[in-house]
Amino acid sequence: MHLTVPAQHPMVSLLGSGDSLLRVIEKAFPGADIHVRGNEISATGDTAEVALISRVFDEMMLVLRTGQPMTEDAVERSIAMLRASENGESDGQETPAEVLTQNILSSRGRTIRPKTLNQKRYVDAIDKHTIVFGIGPAGTGKTYLAMAKAVQALQSKQVNRIILTRPAVEAGERLGFLPGTLYEKIDPYLRPLYDALHDMLDPDSIPA
Repeated sequence: MHLTVPAQHPMVSLLGSGDSLLRVIEKAFPGADIHVRGNEISATGDTAEVALISRVFDEMMLVLRTGQPMTEDAVERSIAMLRASENGESDGQETPAEVLTQNILSSRGRTIRPKTLNQKRYVDAIDKHTIVFGIGPAGTGKTYLAMAKAVQALQSKQVNRIILTRPAVEAGERLGFLPGTLYEKIDPYLRPLYDALHDMLDPDSIPA
């Protein structure tokens, strides 16, 4: 593999500060040797790994072309998506660059985007369907991305209000037997939704 990096991409943006992004790639592909000289990148070794390395750098440059910086996490996720496509675990219709550059919401100095292929498909499903059920382990971004799409719809005037609702009996409790007022009973279940809202909106714009 031999790649010439265009002049508009500074090598530090592609390889990372102190070659941090390059080290992520080298660690992921131990069967290949990567060499950098000026704006030239070459790789030798295991044929399959070298081919994937070439695709990783291609995807990274596509992301950089949008003005979005690459991070170690983004490189790791790009490698994982390309490997899943290579192994037949995904249909390969969406590329890492398409996933990582899909902006949902820009708020308070940062942009919220999908980080995985499944997250992108979840976001796309919300765009296409009135009701979407997101099922999966805790911590995979289901609530946060749904809230980001709700805020996006509110800001673009697709909707005029966000209504928060959440089942309060998922652990088998009955609200009547929980201590406290109705608000105190329900608040713990809605807290993740409020936390996400406060991440995305000015607190003064969120009703108490």
